[in-house]
Amino acid sequence: MAAAEGPEGQSVAELQKLSKESRTLVIAGFAERSNNKVYNSALVALPDGQLKTYRKTHLFYREKECFDEGNSGFFVVQHPFKDCRIGTMICNDWRYPEAARSLALCGADVIACPCNLVSSIWGIGMQARALENKVYLAVANRCGTETRQLEDGTSQSLTFTGGSVIYDYNGSPMEQAGKNGDCVITLEIDPLLTRDKFFNAFNDLLKDRRPELYINR
Repeated sequence: MAAAEGPEGQSVAELQKLSKESRTLVIAGFAERSNNKVYNSALVALPDGQLKTYRKTHLFYREKECFDEGNSGFFVVQHPFKDCRIGTMICNDWRYPEAARSLALCGADVIACPCNLVSSIWGIGMQARALENKVYLAVANRCGTETRQLEDGTSQSLTFTGGSVIYDYNGSPMEQAGKNGDCVITLEIDPLLTRDKFFNAFNDLLKDRRPELYINR
């Protein structure tokens, strides 16, 4: 894939520069080239110059024809200036509860999910991922239509559904963009509220898990 780039690429450099200049953590999707493989990845840039990369675990549709399966696993990054722990998943990862649960078990307060979503049902799953893990979930979704030429000579058009949204830890949308046009969402959250996983006096979302009874295959 010609557009893919490694850690020295122009897009990576621009995101790193943005992180340093704004003194904030930046997460953005990009096509990553590494050792003759290409991954659908999300760059996590920190203002001190650190770079971390999450590689998409669950490829969608024809992504399997152009990307390699992600091998980074799930991880959490500590915000450099705030008491906030942030994990990353990408797009189709939402369909797999194990993705968000893995991040919650790693201690994520917030899950960031850059997306090119084309379905209209993702909101159901995203809300569930926030609720079942008691985390904030920020979805940055693309909008507009893209037409591309396929290797067999045919063309394909994809319309992205927009609607970028931030869910609170009960799965309720705090603020949501429209389906078309660029939008910046800015709001305040309290990450500490996600760390008490009790949802009543007796039930803790994570401590009540019984992995020994779950099918592991």
